[in-house]
Amino acid sequence: MKWLIGATFTLSAVLLIVLSFRQCGCISPLGKTDEPKDLPLTQYSYSSLRQKEFAGSAIQIDKTISEGNGYLSRLFHFQVNGRKVSGLINIPVRSGLSPVIVMIRGYVDQKAYQTGTGTQHGGEFLAQNGFVTLAPDFFGYGQSDMPNVGPLEERFLTYVTVLQLLASVRNLNSAFENNNLSVRADVDKIGLWGHSNGGQIALSVLEISGKNYPTALWAPVSKPFPYSILYYTDEVDDHGRALRKVVADFEKDYDSEQYSLTNYLGWIKAPLQLHQGTADEAVPIGWSNLLNQSLQEQKIKVQYFTYPGEDHNFANGSWLTVMQRTTEFYRKEFNQ
Repeated sequence: MKWLIGATFTLSAVLLIVLSFRQCGCISPLGKTDEPKDLPLTQYSYSSLRQKEFAGSAIQIDKTISEGNGYLSRLFHFQVNGRKVSGLINIPVRSGLSPVIVMIRGYVDQKAYQTGTGTQHGGEFLAQNGFVTLAPDFFGYGQSDMPNVGPLEERFLTYVTVLQLLASVRNLNSAFENNNLSVRADVDKIGLWGHSNGGQIALSVLEISGKNYPTALWAPVSKPFPYSILYYTDEVDDHGRALRKVVADFEKDYDSEQYSLTNYLGWIKAPLQLHQGTADEAVPIGWSNLLNQSLQEQKIKVQYFTYPGEDHNFANGSWLTVMQRTTEFYRKEFNQ
């Protein structure tokens, strides 16, 4: 009996020593322990980003791209994590205060992209109706710096980019003054517009920020991550083989549920307007039907419009109607 008690005591003491060394990260007397694995993408989980403060940066307005009836289109740039992101700003030719709409485009192949692709015409329309619009290019596009990160981190950085731009809007009037422009931004009236994957970014930003940014969503990608990106892999040359490996490696170390917008819809505090074409082949109407239902279950204010026979870009005759409804939505929410 004594030897059994002694052996039990010795084994317990050894276990306590081993556990204490593991907890402190020291080298165990029984051998080396595994070092904690570095998980840098943890900083991009929705919960982590929700805790982050975005300080904003100065906005620099650059050369003129075009001038139209009641608006001016120019390049602009700002800083994200100390690096340059360019974009297109549409400015109403007017005096007085104008609400600001941050416009977020969908996916565009980098080789075909030009600043303003996916947002330019809508931005011009809104500027003609008294809104300042800002459309970031994102890293690797336009005149922005290259991302120099992996594909998933590049994706997560789109949220950071928009959140930083939203924080930078308060500096926009200094940029107007420096360029002798008479318009002034009403920095208390900021909205979002997102199309396709830009809608996914907009929803994510609303969840992370918890801010009341009235948001118009045009055929948004609203499925869970990573299905929301794997769905489109049939469009690439290798049919998604490389991306599936990236996702599989990611899921070995991270919980994908913490990076999926569908889990955080209840964090949204903004009114939404949702537009969807019934013939959209890029974003099936079933996705927006389910999103609308989920938003209503969360008691989030949402208007939902469907357009029979319309494609992903509302190019079969409904674009003007969608744009007018979008403009009226902002006017109502901003009491314009």
